[in-house]
Amino acid sequence: MARAQKGISAYSLFIGSFLSNTGISFIWPLTTIYMHDYLGKSLTVAGLVLFINSLFTMLGTNIGGYLYDNWSHYYTVLIGTILVTLSSAMLIFNHQWPNYAFWLILLGFGNGLIVTAVNSFATMVEGKSPSYVYNVLYFMSNLGLVVGTLMVGFLLHLGISIVFGAATVLYVILLLIVLVAYRGHEQESNIARNYTGGGEYLERASLVRIMTLLALLAIIWIFYEQWQSNIATYMVANHFTVKDYSYMWTVNAILIVLIQPIMTYFDAFLLRHINMRLYVGFFLIGASFLILPFAQHTYAFFVASMALLTIGEIACLPAVATFVNMLAPDSQKGKFQGMVAGAGALGRAIGPFFGAVIIDYATYDKLFLISTIVIWLGTLIFLVINQRLRVKK
Repeated sequence: MARAQKGISAYSLFIGSFLSNTGISFIWPLTTIYMHDYLGKSLTVAGLVLFINSLFTMLGTNIGGYLYDNWSHYYTVLIGTILVTLSSAMLIFNHQWPNYAFWLILLGFGNGLIVTAVNSFATMVEGKSPSYVYNVLYFMSNLGLVVGTLMVGFLLHLGISIVFGAATVLYVILLLIVLVAYRGHEQESNIARNYTGGGEYLERASLVRIMTLLALLAIIWIFYEQWQSNIATYMVANHFTVKDYSYMWTVNAILIVLIQPIMTYFDAFLLRHINMRLYVGFFLIGASFLILPFAQHTYAFFVASMALLTIGEIACLPAVATFVNMLAPDSQKGKFQGMVAGAGALGRAIGPFFGAVIIDYATYDKLFLISTIVIWLGTLIFLVINQRLRVKK
C-alpha cells in the first residue's frame, strides 16, 4: 500500500472515540442488572458473560493490531464499526437469553478492533504530537462514558429496546464518519515492507520496557476494577446507598473534565517528563486504596480516595499509549497499541473475580492493602527496569 499523502483528521478520531465510548456505555454497564433482574440469571452467570466479553475485547485488540499493521488501517476500523453496529441493532429485537450474551460478546470483539485502530491512527494526525492526541482521546473516551451512562438513566424506563436503539443510532453515525473520514489513510503494510526487505525490529531493551509497563497496566486495571465491582458492595455493606456510590463516578467525571484539558495544555512539558508522569500516576493510584479502610463510616474518605485515583489515572493512563508509541517501530504501531488495549481488557476481566476471592478468604481491608502493595511494588519494578534500560540505550 502506498503511504497516504495526507494525515487523518484529529477531529474525526476524537468524535469517533466519543461516539464509540458513548455507545458502549449504553450497553455494557447494564449487563449485570439486565441479566439478573430481567432475564432471571444469577450474578455468577452475569459475571461469566462479562468475563468472556472482556476476553473477546482483548482478542479484538490483538487481532486489530495485526490487521492494522499487516493489512489495512481503514478496513480494520471499518470491520470493527460494522460489528458493533450490527450487534447493537440485533439487541433491539433479539435480547433474550442466550442471544443477548452472544451479541454482547460480538460487540466486545468489534469494540476491541475499534480501540486499537483509533489508538494506532493517532500516530498519523498531521500537526499534532501523538502524546497530545492520546491525551484528548482519553478525555473524549471518558466524556463518552459519562454522557452514555447519564443518558441510560433517562432512557431505561422507556424500555431496554430504546436503550439499544440509541446505541445503534450512535454507531450508525460512527459508521458514516468512518466511511467518509477514515478511508484512504494507509501506510505501507508489514507484508509489503517485509517482502522488500524493509522490516523494522524492536530493540530488546525497548521490548522489555514495553512489556514491563503493560504488565503493570494490567495490574492497575485489576485493582481499578474493584471500584466498578466490589467497592460498591463495600459501600452498601457500610450503610451507604447505591446513589452514594454512583456519585463517586460523578466525582471521577468532573475531575477528568476539569484536569485533563490542563494536562493537554502542558503536553510538551509532560512529554519531556513522561517517565516521571508514569511513576507519579501509578503511585497515586496505589495510594488511593490506603484511604478506603478508614472510609467505613465517613463518606468524605470515599470521595478523597476516588479523587486520588482519578488524578493518578489522568497522569499515567494516557501516557502509557504515548510511551509505547515512542518505542514501537512504525511497522508495529498497531500491534503494540493493540497490546496496550489488551492489557487493560485483561485486567478488567480478572479484576472482579480476583477481588471477590480476596474478600471471601480475607477482608475488604486486606484487599485494599494488597492493592496498594502490589501496585507500588509493580511501579518500583517498572521504574528500576525502565531507568536501567534507558541509560544503556
